[in-house]
Amino acid sequence: MLAELVSEESETSLVLAAQEGDREAFGELARRYERAVYGTAYRRLNNHAEAQEVSQEVFVRAMQKINQLREPEAFGSWLQSVTSRMAINRAVRKRQTIATEPETLAATCIESETPLSAALASERQSQVRAGLGRLGDLDRDTLVAFYVKGQSLVEMSEGFRSPVGTIKRRLHVARKRLAKELEELALA
Repeated sequence: MLAELVSEESETSLVLAAQEGDREAFGELARRYERAVYGTAYRRLNNHAEAQEVSQEVFVRAMQKINQLREPEAFGSWLQSVTSRMAINRAVRKRQTIATEPETLAATCIESETPLSAALASERQSQVRAGLGRLGDLDRDTLVAFYVKGQSLVEMSEGFRSPVGTIKRRLHVARKRLAKELEELALA
């Protein structure tokens, strides 16, 4: 199919000259085959830019490896084979495109903390500490054990020497008292 593009005698002499290092001869071969190489790459990749890149890479590779071609009259089919392999490799290794809509970027943003959100978080922490300071020892110790130290209900039950049900009730009551304290602090 590709061999039909040029007569065998002139193609063979160009290949032999290119194998001897004649860049003009290789340039003529590249000119004659550029559309066929692009077409093959485009059929494999279905992308104009990718096909152009592969075409360029094919001719660079062909120039580097033309000395390995044992049968100069098979240049067209050899070039076709190189193009197919490189296009397949490109398709397999091609990165998937990532959507760039603002919502997608916002959802995938790694650092979502802004100076304002950091300041607000710091303010909330200060308010919670102040509210904890206004609670009784049992309420404060219950909340600190669960939320700060990360103890489970069973661990708290053992530490406070109380049944798990009592610990659950203490947590519930302590949270309500803390919420009330925080509300009073916000109004003050």
